[in-house]
Amino acid sequence: MGHGLAGELVEGGHRLDVRVYFEDTDFSGLVYHARYLHFFERGRTDYLRLLGVGHRELLDGAYGEPCFFAVRRMTIDFRSAAGIDDVLTVTTRPRPIKGIRITLDQRIEKAGALVAEAIVEVVVLSKAGRPMRLVEAVASRFV
Repeated sequence: MGHGLAGELVEGGHRLDVRVYFEDTDFSGLVYHARYLHFFERGRTDYLRLLGVGHRELLDGAYGEPCFFAVRRMTIDFRSAAGIDDVLTVTTRPRPIKGIRITLDQRIEKAGALVAEAIVEVVVLSKAGRPMRLVEAVASRFV
């Protein structure tokens, strides 16, 4: 590991290690399927954090017009299981921004083996909830 609490920026995106705790598992001792959404969310949020973009600041208009992100669509493919005490690596890689949409490719791996992958489509909404383009001051930070 050896990197910060929010993971690290890597070529083409972000990498975050997360440990599986008892609270993440179901009666079988394996990670409950809905918990993977939490791991993916942490990856996306920490990616933004390391890009210097805070959710509160976005909504407060610190980068231009106030806005926020909302997940519009998510496709998840579960490939294998993870269990208590496993260390999982969440990677997040953005695709080129198109209009109001940001598409992210995310993977969760355990010791290099694929556990789950997701394609996440996020839309940018104004403070009033209307679709809008991402302000350039933020869009230009995506690597």
